[in-house]
Amino acid sequence: MYDFPSRVLHRLALSNAAILETSFDIERKLFSKKPIESIQAKHVFVSGLARSGTTMLMQALYDSKEFSSLTYRDMPFVLAPNTWAKVTRSSQRHGDDIERAHGDGIQIGFDSPEALEEVFWRVFGGDYIREDRLVSVQLADESVAAFRVYVDLINQRYNKTRYLSKNNNNVLRLAGLPSIFPNAIILVPFRDPIKQARSLLTQHRRFIDRNRYDRFAQRYMTWLVHHEFGRDHRPFEWGAASGTKHVPTALEYWLAQWVGVYRFLMEQVSENDKHCVFVCYERLCEQSSEVWSGICKLLDIPPQTELTNRFEIRNGTTQDAEASSLLSEAYSIYETLLIRSSKRILS
Repeated sequence: MYDFPSRVLHRLALSNAAILETSFDIERKLFSKKPIESIQAKHVFVSGLARSGTTMLMQALYDSKEFSSLTYRDMPFVLAPNTWAKVTRSSQRHGDDIERAHGDGIQIGFDSPEALEEVFWRVFGGDYIREDRLVSVQLADESVAAFRVYVDLINQRYNKTRYLSKNNNNVLRLAGLPSIFPNAIILVPFRDPIKQARSLLTQHRRFIDRNRYDRFAQRYMTWLVHHEFGRDHRPFEWGAASGTKHVPTALEYWLAQWVGVYRFLMEQVSENDKHCVFVCYERLCEQSSEVWSGICKLLDIPPQTELTNRFEIRNGTTQDAEASSLLSEAYSIYETLLIRSSKRILS
């Protein structure tokens, strides 16, 4: 998608924190409104461990036309969406959608929504990016205030009142999101653990191979704090972090990551939590109409059954031949999440 001049521009815009801060300051001075209009809106945050269907869920929600979201057209000055839109108004790029680098059939283009807001948190979200992992931090009041402004600016850019975010790293600040937007809904997709672990391992190998010949791709992922897999992989602190007996080239590593992350989320989110809703990927595929209608009802958006056509189970059997305590714990968590998900979405 990016030619050489675009890669140079991305490097200049995204690798320098001072440029990012300055672009946000300019954007605020030119476009921010007081008081902020969107604090009480029912924004939607999609977040979970990678390869759980977060992107497909986000795209389906975005296609409802009810939400604003950052898109590839906002790159690379993602902290100044209105300013950059004015600058590029007469020179907007166009092109056919292409399959994304994951090789999973998901098509993207310049107007596709994507997990770009993490650039904001990298600059303003505190010290959560470590050399070997990502850790949760308590959000400072200044960060909360700035993020409210940021969401308002994105809504203004796309002439919407509700914001949609797909950002897996938001699990690091899950408890803080409702304090920013008290009516927000957080959708946490989860998937059969062995399937998700295998998918993560496949992508890790795929991106390691790609990083060998495409250094820009690795830097690009690092600038966006996409450390899910590849040469710059950094796990969430609750999973298979540094010092573990497992290594990222083994399936057990990714299963340990699944167990650590979803066990943490299960313990953090009470059954009566009004903000956070677990979404089972398999149920979304197998009972698309029913589950999608339940999600739309929770989010107060018009149900559109044609949006569910994209949800399908792509790979084979659920169970693995191996038996281990790790696998047993994973499926125990999975079953608990299934029950919670059904209560919230299908009841």
